[in-house]
Amino acid sequence: MIQISPEAQARIESMLASGRRRLLGLVGTPGSGKSTYAAALQAAFGMRAQVVPMDGFHLANSELQRLGRADRKGAPDTFDQAGYGALLKRLRSQEEDEIVYAPEFRREIEEPIAGAIAVLPQTQLIISEGNYLLYWHAVAPLFDQVWYVEVDEALRRERLVRRHEQFGRSPEAAREWVAATDEPNARLIESRRARANHIVRLGG
Repeated sequence: MIQISPEAQARIESMLASGRRRLLGLVGTPGSGKSTYAAALQAAFGMRAQVVPMDGFHLANSELQRLGRADRKGAPDTFDQAGYGALLKRLRSQEEDEIVYAPEFRREIEEPIAGAIAVLPQTQLIISEGNYLLYWHAVAPLFDQVWYVEVDEALRRERLVRRHEQFGRSPEAAREWVAATDEPNARLIESRRARANHIVRLGG
């Protein structure tokens, strides 16, 4: 289990000190450990926090096929960027008697599922992790802070290959997908690293 550093905890407590809801973005290259770190933060802050991943806004496989983008799934134009931004705006202004339902991505079927995450009005901290939080100009300003999560590059690529194998690709196909799709996306994400408010370096 990832340990949350005292510095990270202090940063979040400072964000929450006003009593108003805060949105924390976690960005990083594919395989960097964003979702694992998001889960660790939620565990650390308990009922005060809720994870709402960007991956719930993957376009459905049928739509990617229609658009001719299925072989680039995970690239910026294979997500509903506007829908994600609209959800973040709604979470910033959630009514006291309102439950907001967010989608999540299920890797076992490689599809997003609508209404899978219930965000309660009393939740103080929304943690949203994803690849393009700093790349999409209309999305980045919707967060109070965005942290960049990174890990050793060789370990990151190894994780990606294992992940693709776990969900059905052959070792050769997994390596090809990482080289042709994941790594070009990683370079786009890295190009915005300097815009992050804080860098989180994870161990192996």
